[in-house]
Amino acid sequence: MSTVDTVDVADLDAELGSLLTGSLTTDPDILATFSRDESLYSPDGTPLALVRAHSVDDVVTTMRFAHAHGIPVVPQGARSGISGGANAVDGCILLSVKSMDRILAVDEENKTVTVEPGIINLDLKKALRSYGLAYPPDPGSVAMCSIGGNIATNAGGMCCVKYGVTREYVREITVVLADGTLTRLGHRTVKGVAGLDLAGLFTGSEGTLGVIVEATLKLVPLGPDPLSALATFPSVKAAVQTVAAYMATGATPSLLEMMDAKTIGMVNALGDFGLDESVGAVLIMQSDSTTAAADTEAFAAVATDNGAHDVAFADNAQDSEMLVAARRSAQPAWEHYAQAHGGGQLLDDVCIPRSAMAEFCDRVDAISDSTGAMVAVIAHAGDGNMHPSVFFDTADGASVARAQDAFDQIMALGLELGGTITGEHGVGNLKSEWLARELDEGNRRLHRSLKDAVDPTGILNPGKMLEHL
Repeated sequence: MSTVDTVDVADLDAELGSLLTGSLTTDPDILATFSRDESLYSPDGTPLALVRAHSVDDVVTTMRFAHAHGIPVVPQGARSGISGGANAVDGCILLSVKSMDRILAVDEENKTVTVEPGIINLDLKKALRSYGLAYPPDPGSVAMCSIGGNIATNAGGMCCVKYGVTREYVREITVVLADGTLTRLGHRTVKGVAGLDLAGLFTGSEGTLGVIVEATLKLVPLGPDPLSALATFPSVKAAVQTVAAYMATGATPSLLEMMDAKTIGMVNALGDFGLDESVGAVLIMQSDSTTAAADTEAFAAVATDNGAHDVAFADNAQDSEMLVAARRSAQPAWEHYAQAHGGGQLLDDVCIPRSAMAEFCDRVDAISDSTGAMVAVIAHAGDGNMHPSVFFDTADGASVARAQDAFDQIMALGLELGGTITGEHGVGNLKSEWLARELDEGNRRLHRSLKDAVDPTGILNPGKMLEHL
């Protein structure tokens, strides 16, 4: 492979210039800005250059150049991830597709939309409303995350409990492979079993197999405005026991979220949402069905039976959105708290069976106590996706060590309880060592073989998800 010292990117700059679309920069200040995603404690390297792609040709040209010279490439979208998946590695080309953000076609009859990868999830949702259509995947960072990044990480979010994750909405993707080959994967039709499910394989591959440049997505009819309810509990354990009991009734909420007491305080400090800080936890439930009023009443009954202090109802769309906005503010509130208390945050993303949530929460409390690490917890509780966040002072070695110990114990606990190390945030470089622990040897061998077949020189997003397999 070529080294940074021997590669002259002027030739790539000239090629992109001749296309009259893409742009390349080696400005150190700009490179530093693009070298990290939103993760607060993931390593990053020094890139060789940044390419801002505006077209498929820009991506093809960049990948051909990188392949010819053995230069690592780190694909990027909005850089809203929190696992270090878009962070630079030394000597890489950062390949940003953020500016490729158009809606290319809306097919109302077949209920699909074709988009470029840089379009922001919320912008797509807003554009589809005039067609009476909706794109359900709804990450917490919906206002800033891109569809390409959502596909690359198989993003989830708050509505997964009813609507599932991104993979279930990807019909067809156009991908640029490591050598610059442009290919279409998947089918635009509702059904299609010709060949292997390569679109499914690339969804969630975190930029290690190819660069997504176009996607055709399944849509659903736009539903009625949802109604919501908020229940307060004396403890996190009581809240998650309510979740298990409520979901066992066969309920299909469109959202069922949990925040613990520490998070409630941080959210109030960030946005003055007026949440009750004297409680141990809150659950926010939402229904977008035609029986929403009855659904919220049923939730209230189960919550009361499981020890809820109080249940409040949001009986109009505006109040419902305020409750959801409070939950969406949890991660920004965590980041604000972290920056004010030493700058460190390690965010777990453990998904476990709902039946194991109470034990998980009890043992996370025990881990926090035994390590002395500060841990706050939120959850997409309806589908068992737990997000404990460990806070620490990056300038204090002992604080860092305590946080890393707590983070590792929580990851191990998730696996012990039959879960996975990531339900939606992706592996990135934050959890790459843990992926090797979750997968057995046969599974690891399949991953290695697929990576070698698609990217034989290993230039696509090295040092990330597949690094330790």
